[in-house]
Amino acid sequence: MTMPLTLVANIEARADKIEFVKAELLKLIAPTRLEEGCIQYDLHQDNSNPAQFTFIENWASKALLEQHLNSPHLTMYVQATEGAVVNFTLNEITKIA
Repeated sequence: MTMPLTLVANIEARADKIEFVKAELLKLIAPTRLEEGCIQYDLHQDNSNPAQFTFIENWASKALLEQHLNSPHLTMYVQATEGAVVNFTLNEITKIA
């Protein structure tokens, strides 16, 4: 059985753009959850640093994740938040226990 591909995406907003970035991130939820291969797509905000957002994602395959990364709604998010995000990291992780 193929294990789902798990990702942790960390987004750090500029201090003066927190609410704007949050609103743009929230726009990604509904269309992404409807995408083929999306198993989990949950957005979190750090309790002690409100500028820090984290997506926990599970995808059925790398190919379906690639489709997501090239989706129109993700492209629009990247364009809308240009200059409002300080740091972005995407980690692919494997469940070991």
